[in-house]
Amino acid sequence: MSATLHLVVTLVLCTALVSPLARARWVWRSPRVGILLWQMLALTWVLCAVGSAFAVWLSLYDPNLPTALGRWLDGGQRRAEPTVGHVVLLSFGVALAVALTAALAGSWVGVLRVRRRHRNMLTLVAREDDAVPGVLVLDHPLTVAYCLPGLRARVVLSSGALETLGERELAAVVAHERAHARERHDLVLLPFAALRRLFPKDQMVTAAAEAVALLVEMRADEHACRTVGAGSLATALHRFSVLEVPPPRGAIGMVDGAVAARLSRLTRTATPLPLWACGLVMAIGMVLLSIPLSFLAL
Repeated sequence: MSATLHLVVTLVLCTALVSPLARARWVWRSPRVGILLWQMLALTWVLCAVGSAFAVWLSLYDPNLPTALGRWLDGGQRRAEPTVGHVVLLSFGVALAVALTAALAGSWVGVLRVRRRHRNMLTLVAREDDAVPGVLVLDHPLTVAYCLPGLRARVVLSSGALETLGERELAAVVAHERAHARERHDLVLLPFAALRRLFPKDQMVTAAAEAVALLVEMRADEHACRTVGAGSLATALHRFSVLEVPPPRGAIGMVDGAVAARLSRLTRTATPLPLWACGLVMAIGMVLLSIPLSFLAL
């Protein structure tokens, strides 16, 4: 099987896996495994989409991809003249690579600017409270909690949250937001946000971004449950979901992700996936990812 066909088949397979994986509930049992699988799937899709376009062009030089790449870089003679289809595919590959890079860079720069302004604002209007050490408090009547990620991540609560939540519920919320900061969930979400920015109306991209956002919240929920317990976190999450105040841009809020699904998961004791199942899932993801990477490494 040629390199081009390998990449195209893998691209089709990755595309077909998006909808079933977005609807899957077994990944809720081990959110970290689900997040890793989504990351490998997305990276494989991008590499195959770009790589297959370039592989079609390189096939003009030689059927063997390494040989074709060498001839192309050396300015060697082509075995056949390019057709309109070859030119279109090469243009698509270049345009997609540039667009993805620009979207990722644009999203990253935009988020950094927003967070910098937000941190400056917090130094002016936020305060500390002995009830929640290390957390910034904003005087606001609504129940709000969010994490402002980064190298100097901060957890922010509203005064309304302090008044509404009990001690254990507050501890659960703080543990949840600190898990976001510690595991840099903002970096997990960034590539999918960039894809969504590039393809805002694509249902497949939207489903993938929402599925990853939910798994990120479930992963933070796991940390809070280990710290305080599922009951306290479920109570706090229910209080936050009454109004569902969105977090500021660039932040990760307590009610990001499907709240109903998270509450359902917290109220039912779900055992994590067994080690062999996690290993099998990771092996499948690595096999998919190894296909485009092996051709890039040749």
